[in-house]
Amino acid sequence: MASVTSATSAGAGELTAGLRGFREVQRLAYDCAEAVAAQLKPGVTERAAARMQREWLRERGMRDWFHLPFAWFGDRTAFVNFRIPLQFFPTNRELEPGMAFILDMAPVHNGFTADIGYSGCLGLNPVHDRLLADLEAHRELILREVRERRPLREIYEDVDRLMVRRGYANRHRAYPFGVIAHKIDRVRQRRWSPTLFGFGTQSLKGLASDALHGHRDGWSPLWSPYTFSDHPPQPGLWAVEPHLGFRGTGAKFEEILVVTDSKDPQESAFWLDDDLPHVRRWQEEKAA
Repeated sequence: MASVTSATSAGAGELTAGLRGFREVQRLAYDCAEAVAAQLKPGVTERAAARMQREWLRERGMRDWFHLPFAWFGDRTAFVNFRIPLQFFPTNRELEPGMAFILDMAPVHNGFTADIGYSGCLGLNPVHDRLLADLEAHRELILREVRERRPLREIYEDVDRLMVRRGYANRHRAYPFGVIAHKIDRVRQRRWSPTLFGFGTQSLKGLASDALHGHRDGWSPLWSPYTFSDHPPQPGLWAVEPHLGFRGTGAKFEEILVVTDSKDPQESAFWLDDDLPHVRRWQEEKAA
């Protein structure tokens, strides 16, 4: 992945061909999220919203997945009472006026992977608006401390402390292994791309290979609160998803963070794309 993870001499603004491929699929995924969100209305179920994402992406050539699309409505956006992995899968929960929702998808296109999370609400929801606004500080903290080469476990704890100071619950801790992020990579294209428990088998193989190599070399492809993440950021691409919860409402973003081996702080880590819905929203709020 050296050609993908090394910034160009002109800085993060000029991307390698490999990074452009990841940015393209990430933008496609966010375009899908915005298109599906615009079609949501009262009575639509999580299963229907997940199916809408799958169909939109398949119409545009997506045939493989890191994981199939998810949709969560209402208090399920905050993972209320989630205890087992099966609870993450879409249900027949219906969307209601004023209800928050999260669309989450991880398509693979031309061998490039993205994993995105899009938070919205059907109508007015001041709690959701506040959660989404406060996510900006978490995005800034993560980038700053990754550039400082702080251990991933320490950055996780700092994100947790920021959430608590603002009165929120850490809901990414409900994910398997409590991860806030995981590494992604190129995926070998196959004619047939099966899934296992909602995850693409080719992507799972890649993650397992990273885990094996990382264990040998002292790092993990999972960014968690546990000791196996007690190491500096590993060069590569990380799908990062801080997830806030407050009184039965949740909000998050998920996007690609690029980590390189550059000694230049600005090039050592950067968000792959700043032209994303949540970033544009923050910019518009500041301009207003």
